[in-house]
Amino acid sequence: MKINKPSNERQMLTVTANAIHGDRDDPRIGGRGITSERFGSLADRSEGIPLLSVVVPFYNEEGNVTELHTRLHEALDRIGWSYELVFVDDGSTDNTCRLLGELAAVDPRLTIIRLRRNFGQTAALAAGFSHSSGEYVIAMDGDLQHDPEDIPIFLNKLLEGYDVVSGWRVHRVDNLWFRKIPSRCANWLMAKLSDVDIHDFGTTFKAYRGEMLRQLPLYGEMHRFIPAIASGYGASICEVPIHISNRAHGVSHYDLSRTFRVMFDLITIWFLLRYLSRPLHFFGRLGLLNVIAGSALALWLLIKKVVFGMMIVPEHGPLLAFAAVLIVLGVLTLAFGLLGELSVWQYFNPSARAPYSIANVLHVRESGHAD
Repeated sequence: MKINKPSNERQMLTVTANAIHGDRDDPRIGGRGITSERFGSLADRSEGIPLLSVVVPFYNEEGNVTELHTRLHEALDRIGWSYELVFVDDGSTDNTCRLLGELAAVDPRLTIIRLRRNFGQTAALAAGFSHSSGEYVIAMDGDLQHDPEDIPIFLNKLLEGYDVVSGWRVHRVDNLWFRKIPSRCANWLMAKLSDVDIHDFGTTFKAYRGEMLRQLPLYGEMHRFIPAIASGYGASICEVPIHISNRAHGVSHYDLSRTFRVMFDLITIWFLLRYLSRPLHFFGRLGLLNVIAGSALALWLLIKKVVFGMMIVPEHGPLLAFAAVLIVLGVLTLAFGLLGELSVWQYFNPSARAPYSIANVLHVRESGHAD
């Protein structure tokens, strides 16, 4: 499996086989796969700024808010790191917002962000990431399907030097035809398009290095493809198996239409990864092919007209029109590529530029000396 490797080795946590297979009664561990004494040096590093941020978006999850909050504290307190919780209310219409406010009133380590309306999971995560301050960031869903006891496994990989650690839902509890099969197809296609060979792009349960995460642009449904986007920034990526539970409260917000939106996002990601800084290479090829094809047809018709004296319009009128359309379409496609290059230039050179060029500036001081 092709996974980007970290460039340096860091201190590791001890992750045992029980950490993967779920033995929570192992007396050696304070959390799944962790010996607490391995955290001492990191736990003492941060003063004022938390070492770990956990970002969780909520949308109509009133039955899960309090329990998730309790379970997160239990799991994170056993680790011994300084941490903060960033809960984002994505325009909930039930009692989620009220419950979050009650928790924030008694928990100084909890930050609540309330969006004015339902902007979607990507926007909610982006808001949470921008308000997080930890060196490491964990993102997870608010429906209790992600187990907070799995967090140490992610931290272990971050400490090995990886920039992104993605969860892998090995044993999914979703519907076969409407969730599992479309997800497998999308994951396979995304792995091929991005050259990031992981099994599960779609899960929210991921861990990141904060300085890298806050550089990534997120919009639309792009939170699923953060590993692919990060790969374009040279991030090292791996995945770890995670535990998935059945939803105990509330209803799923997933519908089949999301699959089609994901397919369009796949095309966007593929284009951005390959042609973000050189759009003319994409549009130029298409435009050049059209111009060559149209010109070849037009040349062939011209030869038949000049050499054989054939009446082109009565006999080959549609073909002549098709050749003209190909040439015009090719020129327009090349123009799109050039406009894209101008946009890229502005993106990478945002400073204002004067419409003139100065050879030198002569300034005479009061002492009579010229600069």
